[in-house]
Amino acid sequence: MSVTVDGDKSRLVPVQVRRILRGPRPEKVPALVGTACTLGGLIDIAAGVFPRFRASRMHAVAEVLPGTLGHLSAALSLSAGVLLLLLAHGLKRHKRRAWRAAVVLLPVGAAAQFVWRHSVIGALFSLALLALLLRHRAEFAALPDPRSRWRALANFVVMGAGSIALGLVIVSAHPRRVVGDPSLTDRLEHVLYGLLGFEGPVAYTRGVDWTVGYSLGALGMLTALTTIYFAFRPEHPAARLTDDDETRLRALLDQHGGRDSLGHFALRHDKGVVFSPSGKAAVCYRVVSGVMLASGDPIGDVEAWPGAIERFMDEAKAHSWTPAVMGCSETGGQVWTRETGLDALELGDEAIVDVADFSLSGRAMRNVRQMVKRIERNGYTTQVRRVRDLDDEELERVRRAAADWRGTDTERGFSMALGRIGATGDGDAVIATAHKDDPEDPAHPASPYGDLKAIIHFVPWGPDGMSLELMRRDRSADPGMNELLIVAALQASPTLGIERVSLNFAMFRSALARGEKIGAGPVLRAWRGLLVFLSRWFQIESLYKFNDKFRPRWEPRFVVYRKSRDLPRIGLAAMRAEGFVTVSLPRLFPHRRPARAPRPCAHIVPTLTPAPAPAEREVQAA
Repeated sequence: MSVTVDGDKSRLVPVQVRRILRGPRPEKVPALVGTACTLGGLIDIAAGVFPRFRASRMHAVAEVLPGTLGHLSAALSLSAGVLLLLLAHGLKRHKRRAWRAAVVLLPVGAAAQFVWRHSVIGALFSLALLALLLRHRAEFAALPDPRSRWRALANFVVMGAGSIALGLVIVSAHPRRVVGDPSLTDRLEHVLYGLLGFEGPVAYTRGVDWTVGYSLGALGMLTALTTIYFAFRPEHPAARLTDDDETRLRALLDQHGGRDSLGHFALRHDKGVVFSPSGKAAVCYRVVSGVMLASGDPIGDVEAWPGAIERFMDEAKAHSWTPAVMGCSETGGQVWTRETGLDALELGDEAIVDVADFSLSGRAMRNVRQMVKRIERNGYTTQVRRVRDLDDEELERVRRAAADWRGTDTERGFSMALGRIGATGDGDAVIATAHKDDPEDPAHPASPYGDLKAIIHFVPWGPDGMSLELMRRDRSADPGMNELLIVAALQASPTLGIERVSLNFAMFRSALARGEKIGAGPVLRAWRGLLVFLSRWFQIESLYKFNDKFRPRWEPRFVVYRKSRDLPRIGLAAMRAEGFVTVSLPRLFPHRRPARAPRPCAHIVPTLTPAPAPAEREVQAA
């Protein structure tokens, strides 16, 4: 109980009553209205599909929702339910377009309830939601997500499949009024005809055929109208790096590029960028499934990072995106959490080799040393050069070989991949190649790439470092090509002015390392066992062990997130960005397009998809 004083009067007002009178908090309204639309949509669909539901006491609940009117009550209820479900997600994400659609539909639903069914309760329910939306309209200001015409095709496929599945339920929901015993093929044919507005082979008694026909026609109309809407609405393309953005980023990297080994990967052309007000710092990002995903630390002066981070968070808020950062350093994680209130979680470790300390001598390097010597005895030679030192013919051969030797149809990478070789401005990159003359034996046909057998590509990391970006090899080459080229690159680094080399990123490296030591607890051992099990499909343990061969020092990397419940969504978005999960239609005749040479401009290679991610750099150990 709480006491409020008004002059000389005192009265007791329950806290619960005060909260109800005050209404929900503004920031809670989108989730509340979205949940109400979801529940209402499910009830409407149930009322439209199942006749017993409409005849039960639960129908009184369905009547307070738009869509149960007159002779077409089943079809209208079904249509309203589908529309409410489509709007619910947008309302929960504060989308302005979803708010506008709801503000238009709710008065129509209220008027329909009052005119046709004389349902005062239904009209008041719709008007209450409308009042809530109008009162808190400032909460629904999120701008549209990046989208293209492909959304129309995706909507047609998803809505079409859902309409067919729901149509089969509708056709089978009246078992006592079906004439004969139609097969599943007949029912499916009836659904397909009904979606197009025609009569099918299934017959009913007592006028049920009209109810089923109108319901199927409503589903087909919704599928067609939503597809047409997505096809003709204005496009909002995803943010891409412009020539001016790239010029400004390269200027920042020239001054501060040695701070983060992932800095050069900010020049990927499928990323957007926001700059600090002073222009001395920037954050590069990509939007995937409503997640605004940044990678690595901000680019530029550390003192200007807060300004760039603030712009990043403002952009996420304007579009109602979920902000997240993948693979930032400890310093970057501290700045992100301090400036935004986000939380950080250790994701894994980056392997960094100090060139001055690297040597093949000693027992710890015995396996690598023996492998390299064996491959050299088999006739393999290596070359390590700056990309600008390759002539055009050889560079084109390297590009074509890298595309042909890719292990998957989809190139992978986001946080530690550049997606191109030899572009304008990337002349300081380092490329190591392995060569061996093909035998003249007819059983070993000559390679279309001559004596080229393997490639490793490094991008600059400041003036005295380089970061591993890509590893590819001919499948017919001997095992150990990657070890051979990494050793060759490390041995040639002093002549190139390189003092430190960043290798792959190993996820959950600390758990794998500590879990196999004596004295590890049961929880840590169980966690390591799960990671080893998952390594059958993802290169987790194998990548860690491959990096550990070169005795690197490990630098932790973190993921920054807003709430713990966002982590699954962020993880899925990261896997999509890296190329591990693809959402696309199946290709009936898969083929691999030949690699194209980059155009002589700063924003080249628009046809190239992301290059392999750190965990997919084709580690082939002996």
